[in-house]
Amino acid sequence: MRFLSIFKTVERTTPPSVELVSGMQQLIEESMKSGELVATEGCLPSVTGARVRLDAGKITVTDGPFTEAKELIGGFALLEAGSKEEAIAIAKKFLAVAGEGECEIRQLCNTPASAAVDAASQQAHLAGEFAKI
Repeated sequence: MRFLSIFKTVERTTPPSVELVSGMQQLIEESMKSGELVATEGCLPSVTGARVRLDAGKITVTDGPFTEAKELIGGFALLEAGSKEEAIAIAKKFLAVAGEGECEIRQLCNTPASAAVDAASQQAHLAGEFAKI
């Protein structure tokens, strides 16, 4: 099963320490070799981003920084785990290195990404995935 781990933390406006970078490099290398980490990336400060929102048929765009938020997405990891409990264990190892913050763990829907799959078949597959919950 694949899980998305979204790391939320207080926004940094300075680069991480050499010690943190070194610890993260070691954790990423070990996790990739073991197969529990599929992909990961960190986010630059929110000043480089934007929020795009559709509400009541109207699209609004808000440029960063997002000072009203206490915690922001600091990065993500795509995990391969046998269960939600295993994904939680992986997130605990990450937080031990990354420091303060939280990881939101979400199981991903295993949906075929083929253009050859028609919308009705795709919807039936999704309905089956949701029925397992």
